[in-house]
Amino acid sequence: MTHLDALNELAKAYGLAPSYTDSSGTTVTATADTLVKLLRAMGVDLGEAEEPAESDIQAAQQTMREELATRPLPLTVAAVEGDAATFDVHVHHGSPAEVAIVCEDGTRREVTQEHNWRQPVTVAGTTWGEATFRLPADLPTGYHTITLTSGELEASTRLIVSPARLTTADAYLSERRFGVMAQLYSVRSEASWGIGDFRDLGLLAKTVATEIGADFLLVNPLHAAEPVPPVEDSPYLPTTRRFTNPIYLHVEDVPEYTQADEKVRAQIDAAAKRFHPRNRSGEVIERDPIYAAKLEALRALHAVNPTAERREAFAAYRATEGQGLVDFAEWCARQDDDHADDLVDFYMWLQFLCDEQLAAAQRRAVDAGMAVGVVTDLAVGVHPGGADAHNLAPWLAADASVGAPPDGYNQQGQDWSQPPWNPAELAAAGYEPWREMINTVLRHAGGVRADHILGLFRLFWMPRMQHPSTGTYVNYDYEAMVGVLTLEAERAGAVVIGEDLGTFEPWVQDVLTSRGVLGTSVLWFESSDREDGPRHQDEYRQLALSAVGTHDLPPTAGYLVGEHIRLRDELGLLTTDAADEETEDLRWQGQVLDRVRQAGGFEGTAAQDTTFTGLARGQRGDVADLLVGLHRFMAGTPSALTVTNLVDLVGDVQIQNQPGTNSEQHPNWRLPLADGAGKVVLIEDLADNELFRRVGAASRRG
Repeated sequence: MTHLDALNELAKAYGLAPSYTDSSGTTVTATADTLVKLLRAMGVDLGEAEEPAESDIQAAQQTMREELATRPLPLTVAAVEGDAATFDVHVHHGSPAEVAIVCEDGTRREVTQEHNWRQPVTVAGTTWGEATFRLPADLPTGYHTITLTSGELEASTRLIVSPARLTTADAYLSERRFGVMAQLYSVRSEASWGIGDFRDLGLLAKTVATEIGADFLLVNPLHAAEPVPPVEDSPYLPTTRRFTNPIYLHVEDVPEYTQADEKVRAQIDAAAKRFHPRNRSGEVIERDPIYAAKLEALRALHAVNPTAERREAFAAYRATEGQGLVDFAEWCARQDDDHADDLVDFYMWLQFLCDEQLAAAQRRAVDAGMAVGVVTDLAVGVHPGGADAHNLAPWLAADASVGAPPDGYNQQGQDWSQPPWNPAELAAAGYEPWREMINTVLRHAGGVRADHILGLFRLFWMPRMQHPSTGTYVNYDYEAMVGVLTLEAERAGAVVIGEDLGTFEPWVQDVLTSRGVLGTSVLWFESSDREDGPRHQDEYRQLALSAVGTHDLPPTAGYLVGEHIRLRDELGLLTTDAADEETEDLRWQGQVLDRVRQAGGFEGTAAQDTTFTGLARGQRGDVADLLVGLHRFMAGTPSALTVTNLVDLVGDVQIQNQPGTNSEQHPNWRLPLADGAGKVVLIEDLADNELFRRVGAASRRG
């Protein structure tokens, strides 16, 4: 075996892919430098030399073999309800192995030993034997414990039994529903402080429910950013995924506001009035001054002597969140320049308020008739300098970064800068950090959209501060990752939507479908299984959330006029000729629009008899008619859920986020909701907006 062969074998043993197939079908081979750096990021000892010798690699292989042979129980055992899975235990050779299961409710279950003829292994003078046990097939779902006793050896490990199938979306297979997706910060009302907030969340949910019949409101990740300004603009690069961003608090809805004295209320009212004019401004949203003003107001309210009822409610919340809340609040306090003694309590209290206002928004959504209500978004990872990166450091790989390989849309690849979960360390923790995060995120939501759910199967890692082209994929125990997600969702009664776009193997979607997780289908990315060209209406997946666009594309009105090509060309992000991109994009859009016409999507509009293939962008007619037809087409698919972007309901053309850029290149995640003419649209304006009503009617199912 050569040096490189040995390195490849070691990499595969730790779940690292020595090569992968990219989106064009080309095999990409990871360099030795990449494999070495990523193995070290996982904590593998490869010696002190920058380039390990073959003996270092062989030593690492031997260490791993010995660890496996002497590990009494697996790091975690993940099983599916009804599956009598097996697992191996290791004890001193010749010693009996007494194995049992202690269920979540305290009941005790026995396991069955299977035949296992593997030869004993001697490590450091002690000989270890292996035995195999089978789980009972009728174990209840939950977080159980496997115990092992063998002489003086005692060990235990987490057993996760997840639902065979998540049932929360089953009702929508026969009663299809539609919803609206929005970037909450961009959607403001007359009472906002220049940025959308939790009161706006409830108001928007009520508006789209009562005016156009929406059954859910999908919003951007609400995860917390930095505790004090300056704060990160991207909701997909949070400081923590478990806790919530207090910038979304509506200060006047905090109960302590009504209990404060007249002077405090007057100061808060004056601050609010300073920001109210921004709600009608088309300028980019500046989070820092807004958050600074909110923090000042909230600190004044925190000083108000709470009622006994409020103290009890806060205490109950702290007990529910446990040590994780304390760790987060302590981290926040360390980042704050004001080192007041009560800062830890203050930052815990802010999360308590977020929890209350999120609950109120969900109640308002359901009370307005929504079947699902608020659907939150779970980002892929966290900021490398944030709270989770610090508090969850034992379970993360700090020297690696998550991203995406080069593909047709992001031709230079993507580095999201986020430290990934370390697979072995997360398993050793019984997936508890993952469970706690999902549990908190789902507490006041009717569903969750898991951004890049393929990351529960494998993630694209690159050595930190290196180009995405130097990365490769790392595999995870998807039975455990998906198992925790579906178990928590079933208990919360929440649907799970997996954003399964990108480079993946087909069996991944099969697994998610079998587990009751909805996939994601985007009109512009879908090709027919029957012939060359766009997907036919009846070919769309049933267990899926289907949409015309996504937050990483321009609004549909902007996409139709080629904003995605113009901006990337302007910023130098294209590696191909812009004219060629334009030609290919126009060809594909023409085919998609013709497919919509063939399905009757444009009936009753001026576009109903138009053949779009071969037409220039300016020859295709009224954009409003195109928006109506495209959304009518999606409403007629068999997909359980369809979703219409709020920007499409008002004809916005602004690109909210351009992947691969920073704030100096483009105002990502800072653009307020506006119509096609650039005029700001508030929530109060929606009911009287003609396009909102037309596209809303076209989006309605049935």
